[in-house]
Amino acid sequence: MGVYLQTLKTEVVYRGRVVSLLKNTVSLPTGQITIREKITHPGSVGILPMLENGNLILVKQFRYVIGSYLLEIPAGTIEEGESPEECAARELLEETGYHAGKLNLITSFYLAPGYSDEFMWLFEATDLSCGEMKPMADESIEVKEVSLKEALNLIKSGVIKDAKTICAILLSTASKQSDVR
Repeated sequence: MGVYLQTLKTEVVYRGRVVSLLKNTVSLPTGQITIREKITHPGSVGILPMLENGNLILVKQFRYVIGSYLLEIPAGTIEEGESPEECAARELLEETGYHAGKLNLITSFYLAPGYSDEFMWLFEATDLSCGEMKPMADESIEVKEVSLKEALNLIKSGVIKDAKTICAILLSTASKQSDVR
């Protein structure tokens, strides 16, 4: 199976702090020339912090893009030269004040490959010890402790609307159920 599209020209339409928007002129196998837009992103992590009692740590924060608060797992963008694990440890501390004794990879995936190359790693954080939150200056974060049952009900009822959070909770739950069998 060969390459479906051949890029003929790339124009940087916008370069921001986290993302860039590219306008690519491409040739289809039929010879037709068309435009494909692409958002580039350095990659990101999401962390599912689990306390010894089985409860989860979630964060409530305002998301400008949707104009609303979301209840979600801590997450963030990988900085240059940083590994996904290093980013996960940093973001967990910044957003919740917790240090992880163990970080285990749950899964990794593309978030929206139809228009973005952002790749995300999801981690489960355990053996947590409490430290001091260090949110970025532009973040207003409220830390919430919820039981797994409550988190699943919040997903079912549509209160938790964030895809990475839904994936992390459901995959973690599924893996624990399969461990029991």
